[in-house]
Amino acid sequence: MISLVVPCYNAARTLRLCLESVLAQTRVPGEIVVVDDASTDGSAEIAEELGCRVVRLPENRGVSAARNAGIDATTGEVVFFLDSDVALRPDAVANAMEILEHDPEVGCVHGVYDTVPLIDDGPVEWYRILHAVHWRRRHLGEVNSVVFALAAVRRDVLLAVGRLDERLRDCEDVEYSSRLAVRSRIVLTDTVVGRHDDGSRLLPILTEQWRRALPLIPLALTTTRRGAAKPEHANSPAGILSCALALAGLGLVVLSLPFGLFHPLLLALPAVFVAGFVLADPELVGFVRRQRGPVFAAYFMAVHLVVHVVLVTGLAVGSLRLLTGPRDSRAEAA
Repeated sequence: MISLVVPCYNAARTLRLCLESVLAQTRVPGEIVVVDDASTDGSAEIAEELGCRVVRLPENRGVSAARNAGIDATTGEVVFFLDSDVALRPDAVANAMEILEHDPEVGCVHGVYDTVPLIDDGPVEWYRILHAVHWRRRHLGEVNSVVFALAAVRRDVLLAVGRLDERLRDCEDVEYSSRLAVRSRIVLTDTVVGRHDDGSRLLPILTEQWRRALPLIPLALTTTRRGAAKPEHANSPAGILSCALALAGLGLVVLSLPFGLFHPLLLALPAVFVAGFVLADPELVGFVRRQRGPVFAAYFMAVHLVVHVVLVTGLAVGSLRLLTGPRDSRAEAA
């Protein structure tokens, strides 16, 4: 049996679309459980109206706790995790199960987003969607990481790997992947597809990027120590390096001013590295241009640069905290 688990927190805007897509599957799961993480917007009532079983958490504990509660509340041999802001294509569950049933050594199958958002909220959301689609499609096949937004995992694999870390409200999938990849094969496929309602305002997106960037270096060290293979990159390493060098060049310009060392040629340093950032991932630029045209591609790269500035700064601050924090805290983080 397939158990489908939807962690939910104040998702009334999209939950009906999400659950209706599940009920319209060519292979409908044997049980559909919505774990309501102390919502205040009537999400649980929507799930009950559509005939789903609802597990109500008494207080908001985060997506890892909600997924763990979903695992505990279900009995299927396969648990299909679906985010409440994703609506599946009708064949998504069947296609995931076909891969699992064809190859018993594959313990986890996860999918990709459609190139069109679930609800069109403007250009920032299109940036998020197209970036997510591109980087996941770039890694199709056997991978070392899982994104739980739309993922099917064998229950015996979940039990062997252990529970999701409920202390993490960001990067929980990165941490879990470091344990999962050493115990089971993971497949990323474009036959499991869902439309995603992503963020549409830049400031919250940058705030989320900051939160996710801070623990990435400690988590990467944990992965290395466990002997797990490196997870797939959402962003081009060359682009991250170019952005870091551009920030360093800009810092050099600013530092030179008080000492009268400024020279106009110094401005060429950050400009060169910004140009390098744009050229670092030509496949991404080409993909966006084909999807939305050259004007949007230029907008996309401008937003992408801003996101990378926050990413690089967060990585630097997270690394500094790791180096300067108390020794016991560093050990716990690692």
